[in-house]
Amino acid sequence: MLAHGGMLPHYQPVPGEKEISPRRKGVKQGALLMLIGAVLVPILAVFTSFAPGRLGIMFEFFTILSGLFCFTGGPLRMLYAAIFEEGARTQFVTPSSYAPPVIPAPAARVSALPPASVNPARPWQPRPQTAEILQPPSVTDHTTRLLDKSDSNTD
Repeated sequence: MLAHGGMLPHYQPVPGEKEISPRRKGVKQGALLMLIGAVLVPILAVFTSFAPGRLGIMFEFFTILSGLFCFTGGPLRMLYAAIFEEGARTQFVTPSSYAPPVIPAPAARVSALPPASVNPARPWQPRPQTAEILQPPSVTDHTTRLLDKSDSNTD
């Protein structure tokens, strides 16, 4: 943005050039390779199932080879084109309708903080002392006492 006077860069293709960029060509080649594989591998698989003996083994080999080549080579070609090949040439175009915003002159000193609120916050209250609160009796204490009474009656 600094290099373009505070504006976001707006790129347009160079006029008069209709040539496809190497990046787009590579992506198209990878997609075409995958499409060919999607058609070729099933056809070779059908030939493999109907071919007898050595011919069947040969078709099986070509089916596996074409599957590996098309379904791994196609995405790898697209990835290589997207990362390493050059895209379409573009040029920066300055929009003619852009005008820098008008900054008004400061009339008076403006405070950085908003005015004080009408309802002030409550003062800080200390935490209650929970050690002084009476704990409820335990259920097990009552039943233990009952057991102690029953033992003394049986003696």
